[in-house]
Amino acid sequence: MLSHDDIWGAIDRLAERHQLTPSGLARRAGLDPTSFNRSKRVGPDGRMRWPSTESIAKVLEATGASLDQFMDLIGGRGERLVAVQPVSQPQAATIPLIGFAQAGAGGFFDDGGFPAGQGWDEVEFPASPAAKGGLYALEVQGESMKPLYRDGDILIVEPGAQVRRGDRVVAKTRDGEVMAKILGRNGPRTVELVSLNPDHPLRTLELAEVEWIARIIWASQ
Repeated sequence: MLSHDDIWGAIDRLAERHQLTPSGLARRAGLDPTSFNRSKRVGPDGRMRWPSTESIAKVLEATGASLDQFMDLIGGRGERLVAVQPVSQPQAATIPLIGFAQAGAGGFFDDGGFPAGQGWDEVEFPASPAAKGGLYALEVQGESMKPLYRDGDILIVEPGAQVRRGDRVVAKTRDGEVMAKILGRNGPRTVELVSLNPDHPLRTLELAEVEWIARIIWASQ
């Protein structure tokens, strides 16, 4: 029977085989860099946390390892995997990263909502053939976006993409407020922004008040 330590140990050994830290392995797989941290392996209540099958599948795809090879790593086995080379790795793109608190300040975006100016950090994100240039990342700060987004989550935003009712979006007002919402009605004069947090009311803004709206295409969870 597989144990909690067996599965996490196999992930650690897979990272070592590719000369990566657990965080580096998570980034290569397109996951939150903290997904495999030791602090994430036990919950606040002391209960054991297991890696999801989805995260394991993404790790195998990113490293080119098969499920059989991953199973060989359980319990310290897996000598055969030393010679395995990645078959297909997603290309990683470095995109700008900034926190929500800083995003409201002037100079970080152009008129179309694309990243501009100085002061951006960087984060790796798997490149997609369908992804257009101009992607950037926003780091959630605080708890106002719970339960959907938590403090420290990373949102990948695609400015210039067409947005539709029901999309998760980031909006910036001309007063410098930056918020993550769900797009409601988008009329000729007003736009509705539905709060992710049920404790926050619906926002209805005049279009003249909105500088730009960009679609969220990915979020670390």
